[in-house]
Amino acid sequence: MKSGVKSAAEYVAAVALLRIFGWMPRKLAFRAARIASWLGFRLAKRQRNSGLRNLSMTMPGLSSTECESILRACFDNLGRLLVEFSHFPDLNPSNISNYVVYEGFENFSEGVRRGKGVLFLTGHFGAWELSSFAHSIYGHPMKFVVREIDNPRVERLISGYRTLGGNAPVRRQNASRDILKALRNNETVGILMDQNTVREEGVFADFFGIPAATTPAVATFALRTGAAVIPGFLIWDETLQKHRLHFDPPLELIQTGDRTTDILENTRMFNKVLENYVRKSPDQWLWIHRRWKTRPVGEAPLY
Repeated sequence: MKSGVKSAAEYVAAVALLRIFGWMPRKLAFRAARIASWLGFRLAKRQRNSGLRNLSMTMPGLSSTECESILRACFDNLGRLLVEFSHFPDLNPSNISNYVVYEGFENFSEGVRRGKGVLFLTGHFGAWELSSFAHSIYGHPMKFVVREIDNPRVERLISGYRTLGGNAPVRRQNASRDILKALRNNETVGILMDQNTVREEGVFADFFGIPAATTPAVATFALRTGAAVIPGFLIWDETLQKHRLHFDPPLELIQTGDRTTDILENTRMFNKVLENYVRKSPDQWLWIHRRWKTRPVGEAPLY
Protein backbone atom coordinates (compact mmCIF):
# COMPACT_ATOMS: atom_id res chain seq x y z
CA MET A 1 0.00 0.00 0.00
CA LYS A 2 2.60 2.55 1.04
CA SER A 3 4.83 1.95 -1.97
CA GLY A 4 1.83 2.31 -4.26
CA VAL A 5 0.83 5.63 -2.72
CA LYS A 6 4.39 6.85 -2.94
CA SER A 7 4.58 5.80 -6.57
CA ALA A 8 1.38 7.66 -7.43
CA ALA A 9 2.46 10.73 -5.47
CA GLU A 10 5.83 10.86 -7.23
CA TYR A 11 4.20 10.66 -10.64
CA VAL A 12 1.61 13.32 -9.87
CA ALA A 13 4.29 15.65 -8.47
CA ALA A 14 6.57 15.16 -11.48
CA VAL A 15 3.76 15.73 -13.97
CA ALA A 16 2.49 18.75 -12.05
CA LEU A 17 5.87 20.48 -11.92
CA LEU A 18 6.63 19.88 -15.58
CA ARG A 19 3.16 20.95 -16.69
CA ILE A 20 3.03 24.06 -14.47
CA PHE A 21 6.46 25.39 -15.37
CA GLY A 22 6.07 24.34 -19.00
CA TRP A 23 2.72 26.15 -19.24
CA MET A 24 4.11 29.39 -17.80
CA PRO A 25 5.93 31.92 -19.96
CA ARG A 26 9.65 31.51 -19.30
CA LYS A 27 10.09 34.74 -17.32
CA LEU A 28 7.17 33.92 -15.06
CA ALA A 29 8.40 30.33 -14.67
CA PHE A 30 11.82 31.55 -13.56
CA ARG A 31 10.21 33.78 -10.94
CA ALA A 32 8.14 30.88 -9.67
CA ALA A 33 11.23 28.67 -9.62
CA ARG A 34 13.03 31.18 -7.39
CA ILE A 35 10.19 30.85 -4.90
CA ALA A 36 10.33 27.06 -5.16
CA SER A 37 14.11 27.04 -4.68
CA TRP A 38 13.78 29.28 -1.60
CA LEU A 39 11.27 26.83 -0.14
CA GLY A 40 13.54 23.94 -1.05
CA PHE A 41 16.46 25.53 0.75
CA ARG A 42 14.32 26.01 3.84
CA LEU A 43 12.61 22.62 3.86
CA ALA A 44 15.24 20.19 2.52
CA LYS A 45 17.19 19.90 5.75
CA ARG A 46 19.25 16.82 4.86
CA GLN A 47 20.30 18.23 1.49
CA ARG A 48 21.06 21.62 3.02
CA ASN A 49 23.21 20.05 5.72
CA SER A 50 25.06 17.92 3.15
CA GLY A 51 25.75 20.99 1.05
CA LEU A 52 27.08 23.00 3.96
CA ARG A 53 29.24 20.08 5.03
CA ASN A 54 30.67 19.75 1.52
CA LEU A 55 31.47 23.44 1.33
CA SER A 56 33.13 23.50 4.75
CA MET A 57 35.32 20.52 3.78
CA THR A 58 36.34 21.72 0.34
CA MET A 59 36.57 25.48 0.88
CA PRO A 60 37.58 25.92 4.52
CA GLY A 61 38.51 29.54 3.94
CA LEU A 62 34.88 30.55 3.35
CA SER A 63 32.78 32.04 6.11
CA SER A 64 29.49 30.43 7.10
CA THR A 65 27.69 33.31 5.39
CA GLU A 66 29.59 32.72 2.15
CA CYS A 67 28.86 28.98 2.28
CA GLU A 68 25.17 29.65 2.78
CA SER A 69 25.15 32.11 -0.11
CA ILE A 70 26.69 29.54 -2.47
CA LEU A 71 24.24 26.90 -1.32
CA ARG A 72 21.26 29.21 -1.85
CA ALA A 73 22.53 29.81 -5.38
CA CYS A 74 22.85 26.04 -5.83
CA PHE A 75 19.13 25.68 -5.07
CA ASP A 76 18.40 28.55 -7.48
CA ASN A 77 20.38 26.69 -10.12
CA LEU A 78 18.20 23.61 -9.58
CA GLY A 79 15.14 25.79 -10.09
CA ARG A 80 16.62 27.10 -13.33
CA LEU A 81 17.26 23.51 -14.44
CA LEU A 82 13.65 22.56 -13.74
CA VAL A 83 12.31 25.45 -15.81
CA GLU A 84 14.63 24.67 -18.72
CA PHE A 85 13.70 20.99 -18.61
CA SER A 86 9.98 21.73 -18.59
CA HIS A 87 10.40 23.87 -21.73
CA PHE A 88 12.23 21.23 -23.78
CA PRO A 89 9.17 20.74 -26.04
CA ASP A 90 9.42 24.41 -27.05
CA LEU A 91 13.02 24.22 -28.27
CA ASN A 92 13.88 23.75 -31.93
CA PRO A 93 16.71 24.61 -34.37
CA SER A 94 15.26 28.05 -35.07
CA ASN A 95 15.17 29.27 -31.46
CA ILE A 96 17.82 27.30 -29.56
CA SER A 97 20.41 30.07 -29.99
CA ASN A 98 18.15 32.38 -27.96
CA TYR A 99 18.92 30.22 -24.92
CA VAL A 100 22.14 28.27 -25.55
CA VAL A 101 25.23 29.39 -27.47
CA TYR A 102 28.32 27.36 -28.31
CA GLU A 103 31.78 28.15 -27.00
CA GLY A 104 34.64 26.05 -28.32
CA PHE A 105 32.62 24.06 -30.83
CA GLU A 106 35.79 23.56 -32.86
CA ASN A 107 37.08 21.34 -30.04
CA PHE A 108 34.11 19.02 -30.45
CA SER A 109 34.64 19.01 -34.21
CA GLU A 110 38.27 17.98 -33.67
CA GLY A 111 37.16 15.07 -31.51
CA VAL A 112 34.75 13.90 -34.19
CA ARG A 113 37.41 14.33 -36.89
CA ARG A 114 39.67 11.82 -35.11
CA GLY A 115 37.09 9.15 -35.90
CA LYS A 116 37.19 7.10 -32.69
CA GLY A 117 34.22 8.57 -30.91
CA VAL A 118 33.86 11.35 -28.37
CA LEU A 119 33.45 11.02 -24.61
CA PHE A 120 32.06 14.12 -22.93
CA LEU A 121 33.60 14.56 -19.50
CA THR A 122 30.93 16.40 -17.54
CA GLY A 123 29.02 16.58 -14.28
CA HIS A 124 25.95 17.91 -12.48
CA PHE A 125 26.85 21.47 -13.34
CA GLY A 126 24.60 24.30 -14.47
CA ALA A 127 21.41 23.13 -16.19
CA TRP A 128 23.10 19.84 -17.09
CA GLU A 129 20.00 18.26 -18.67
CA LEU A 130 19.92 21.12 -21.17
CA SER A 131 23.55 20.51 -22.14
CA SER A 132 23.03 17.30 -24.11
CA PHE A 133 19.54 18.35 -25.20
CA ALA A 134 20.74 21.61 -26.76
CA HIS A 135 23.56 19.76 -28.49
CA SER A 136 20.98 17.46 -30.09
CA ILE A 137 18.75 20.36 -31.17
CA TYR A 138 21.78 21.93 -32.83
CA GLY A 139 22.01 18.74 -34.89
CA HIS A 140 24.39 16.56 -32.88
CA PRO A 141 22.39 13.85 -31.09
CA MET A 142 24.36 11.72 -28.68
CA LYS A 143 24.16 8.88 -26.21
CA PHE A 144 24.04 9.59 -22.48
CA VAL A 145 24.49 7.23 -19.56
CA VAL A 146 21.64 7.24 -17.05
CA ARG A 147 20.46 5.38 -14.00
CA GLU A 148 16.79 4.56 -14.46
CA ILE A 149 14.41 6.23 -12.01
CA ASP A 150 12.86 3.64 -9.68
CA ASN A 151 9.31 4.80 -10.44
CA PRO A 152 8.63 3.48 -13.99
CA ARG A 153 5.99 6.10 -14.80
CA VAL A 154 8.27 8.95 -13.76
CA GLU A 155 11.09 7.28 -15.73
CA ARG A 156 8.97 7.21 -18.91
CA LEU A 157 7.97 10.83 -18.42
CA ILE A 158 11.51 12.11 -17.87
CA SER A 159 12.98 9.93 -20.62
CA GLY A 160 10.36 11.24 -23.02
CA TYR A 161 11.56 14.80 -22.46
CA ARG A 162 15.25 13.87 -22.63
CA THR A 163 14.94 12.17 -26.00
CA LEU A 164 12.82 14.77 -27.83
CA GLY A 165 15.87 16.03 -29.74
CA GLY A 166 17.12 12.61 -30.82
CA ASN A 167 19.40 11.72 -27.90
CA ALA A 168 19.33 8.10 -26.75
CA PRO A 169 19.85 6.84 -23.20
CA VAL A 170 22.36 4.14 -22.34
CA ARG A 171 20.99 2.01 -19.50
CA ARG A 172 23.47 0.94 -16.86
CA GLN A 173 22.77 -2.76 -17.29
CA ASN A 174 23.93 -2.60 -20.94
CA ALA A 175 26.33 0.33 -20.59
CA SER A 176 29.65 -1.28 -21.54
CA ARG A 177 28.35 -2.93 -24.70
CA ASP A 178 26.37 0.09 -25.87
CA ILE A 179 29.14 2.61 -25.16
CA LEU A 180 31.75 0.55 -27.00
CA LYS A 181 29.42 0.18 -29.97
CA ALA A 182 28.71 3.91 -30.07
CA LEU A 183 32.38 4.89 -29.89
CA ARG A 184 33.32 2.42 -32.62
CA ASN A 185 30.68 4.16 -34.77
CA ASN A 186 32.33 7.52 -34.00
CA GLU A 187 29.35 8.63 -31.94
CA THR A 188 29.33 10.85 -28.86
CA VAL A 189 28.66 9.60 -25.33
CA GLY A 190 28.13 11.80 -22.29
CA ILE A 191 29.06 10.55 -18.82
CA LEU A 192 28.35 12.41 -15.59
CA MET A 193 31.27 11.41 -13.39
CA ASP A 194 30.94 13.65 -10.35
CA GLN A 195 28.76 11.46 -8.14
CA ASN A 196 29.76 9.12 -5.35
CA THR A 197 30.04 5.46 -6.26
CA VAL A 198 30.38 2.32 -4.18
CA ARG A 199 33.84 1.11 -3.28
CA GLU A 200 33.57 -1.99 -5.47
CA GLU A 201 32.77 0.00 -8.63
CA GLY A 202 35.06 3.00 -8.27
CA VAL A 203 38.59 4.18 -7.68
CA PHE A 204 39.63 6.74 -5.09
CA ALA A 205 40.79 9.91 -6.81
CA ASP A 206 41.19 13.26 -5.08
CA PHE A 207 38.43 15.80 -5.58
CA PHE A 208 39.13 19.07 -3.79
CA GLY A 209 41.99 17.29 -2.06
CA ILE A 210 39.76 14.62 -0.54
CA PRO A 211 39.78 11.02 -1.83
CA ALA A 212 36.48 10.50 -3.64
CA ALA A 213 35.07 7.20 -4.91
CA THR A 214 34.88 7.92 -8.64
CA THR A 215 33.70 5.95 -11.64
CA PRO A 216 36.66 4.87 -13.81
CA ALA A 217 34.35 4.57 -16.83
CA VAL A 218 35.61 7.57 -18.81
CA ALA A 219 39.24 6.57 -18.42
CA THR A 220 38.53 2.90 -19.11
CA PHE A 221 36.62 3.50 -22.33
CA ALA A 222 39.01 6.17 -23.58
CA LEU A 223 42.06 3.99 -23.06
CA ARG A 224 40.38 1.00 -24.67
CA THR A 225 39.03 2.77 -27.76
CA GLY A 226 41.17 5.87 -28.26
CA ALA A 227 38.06 8.06 -28.06
CA ALA A 228 38.61 11.78 -27.59
CA VAL A 229 37.83 12.95 -24.05
CA ILE A 230 36.38 16.46 -24.22
CA PRO A 231 35.31 18.40 -21.11
CA GLY A 232 31.86 19.82 -21.85
CA PHE A 233 29.90 22.04 -19.47
CA LEU A 234 26.80 24.21 -19.70
CA ILE A 235 27.55 27.49 -17.93
CA TRP A 236 24.88 30.02 -17.06
CA ASP A 237 26.05 33.51 -18.12
CA GLU A 238 24.24 36.14 -16.09
CA THR A 239 25.42 38.93 -18.39
CA LEU A 240 24.24 37.24 -21.58
CA GLN A 241 21.19 35.77 -19.87
CA LYS A 242 22.00 32.63 -21.82
CA HIS A 243 23.75 29.32 -21.26
CA ARG A 244 27.19 28.82 -22.80
CA LEU A 245 27.79 25.25 -23.96
CA HIS A 246 31.55 25.18 -23.54
CA PHE A 247 33.90 22.53 -24.92
CA ASP A 248 37.59 22.27 -24.03
CA PRO A 249 40.17 20.77 -26.39
CA PRO A 250 40.50 16.96 -26.21
CA LEU A 251 42.54 15.94 -23.18
CA GLU A 252 45.90 14.24 -23.60
CA LEU A 253 45.57 10.86 -21.91
CA ILE A 254 48.22 9.51 -19.56
CA GLN A 255 49.47 6.21 -20.99
CA THR A 256 52.31 4.43 -19.19
CA GLY A 257 51.47 0.93 -20.39
CA ASP A 258 50.16 -0.14 -16.99
CA ARG A 259 46.36 -0.18 -17.42
CA THR A 260 45.54 -0.01 -13.69
CA THR A 261 47.86 2.94 -13.16
CA ASP A 262 46.62 4.68 -16.30
CA ILE A 263 42.97 4.39 -15.26
CA LEU A 264 43.71 5.85 -11.84
CA GLU A 265 45.92 8.68 -13.09
CA ASN A 266 43.51 9.72 -15.83
CA THR A 267 40.58 9.62 -13.41
CA ARG A 268 42.57 11.90 -11.12
CA MET A 269 43.14 14.25 -14.04
CA PHE A 270 39.44 14.22 -14.92
CA ASN A 271 38.46 15.01 -11.33
CA LYS A 272 40.86 17.96 -11.41
CA VAL A 273 39.17 19.27 -14.55
CA LEU A 274 35.78 19.03 -12.83
CA GLU A 275 37.15 20.69 -9.72
CA ASN A 276 38.48 23.64 -11.72
CA TYR A 277 35.05 24.27 -13.21
CA VAL A 278 33.38 24.07 -9.81
CA ARG A 279 35.91 26.47 -8.30
CA LYS A 280 35.25 29.01 -11.05
CA SER A 281 31.46 28.83 -10.68
CA PRO A 282 30.69 27.18 -7.32
CA ASP A 283 27.08 28.34 -7.40
CA GLN A 284 26.39 26.09 -10.42
CA TRP A 285 27.46 22.73 -8.98
CA LEU A 286 25.26 20.22 -7.14
CA TRP A 287 26.66 20.68 -3.62
CA ILE A 288 23.76 18.87 -1.96
CA HIS A 289 24.99 15.46 -3.18
CA ARG A 290 27.04 13.51 -0.60
CA ARG A 291 30.00 13.27 -2.95
CA TRP A 292 32.44 11.87 -0.38
CA LYS A 293 30.10 9.34 1.25
CA THR A 294 32.13 6.22 0.34
CA ARG A 295 35.41 6.17 2.23
CA PRO A 296 38.59 4.12 1.84
CA VAL A 297 38.75 1.11 4.14
CA GLY A 298 39.39 2.19 7.70
CA GLU A 299 38.39 5.85 7.24
CA ALA A 300 35.61 7.34 9.34
CA PRO A 301 32.41 8.60 7.64
CA LEU A 302 32.39 12.26 6.63
CA TYR A 303 28.62 12.69 6.93
